[in-house]
Amino acid sequence: MYTLAVRRDFIARHALIGGDWGSENFPNSHHYVLELQLSGDSLDQHGYLVDILEVEKQLDDSVAHYKEQMLNDLPEFAGLNPSIEHFSRILCIALNEKIPAPNLTKIKVVLWENEIAWVSYKINR
Repeated sequence: MYTLAVRRDFIARHALIGGDWGSENFPNSHHYVLELQLSGDSLDQHGYLVDILEVEKQLDDSVAHYKEQMLNDLPEFAGLNPSIEHFSRILCIALNEKIPAPNLTKIKVVLWENEIAWVSYKINR
């Protein structure tokens, strides 16, 4: 199986809700690192798993949507605690819909919130 990964980093803000998490209950920012991993068993007619330029464009567009934003204020987080778990799922689903490559069998987002904590979300296609 082939896997292609592309990374981007950005800063976004959130305030956790629904529990007592100290300073995380107040608006704060995180320097997120987003790694998108795309996997598949076969290559296209050019010998590529996927067009990396298209992947980079979709990743850049997604990052631009969240960069410097307050996650709590975005419609995709309505009614949700803006946890890193929810964020990784939201990103993965959105990127899965935007990357048309019929030979992909798995898409995975690994989202780092800081240098010691990350979460991943995976979709089998």
